[in-house]
Amino acid sequence: APDSPPQPQSPLPEGPQGELEMDLVGLANSLYNLGTTVISDATKERDRPGGGKQVGLRVNDVVKHLANMDATAERVPVMVPMQVLTDIDNGRNPVLLTRERLERAATENQFMNGKIAAIESYRTYLNEALCQSFPDLQSYL
Repeated sequence: APDSPPQPQSPLPEGPQGELEMDLVGLANSLYNLGTTVISDATKERDRPGGGKQVGLRVNDVVKHLANMDATAERVPVMVPMQVLTDIDNGRNPVLLTRERLERAATENQFMNGKIAAIESYRTYLNEALCQSFPDLQSYL
């Protein structure tokens, strides 16, 4: 369908991570199907003989995908930091968070490189001054 969620473009990884990604794609499709069913269902199937509404079936499909993901997740050795999950729950984009953290790490790295360069420069000047004042220490410096 033209409005359905897009399919993944890159190949899936092998093993449990691939299974999780497949479950995520299935969950996205199930949630999409649940949403369209809820929107299109205007209680017209209330008195349908032999079964309930389609919404219940769609909800069961979503729950099935969530249960599969929970079972597969136990076999995945990757740990996601709790801060990332908290930020996602608070509605912050993970891509922006990653970019911000990388920029902050690069800034701190440049700051530390400046400190290291200053200490090395100081050490060079100190060694030169010590060699001039105490020529006998030159072999040790």
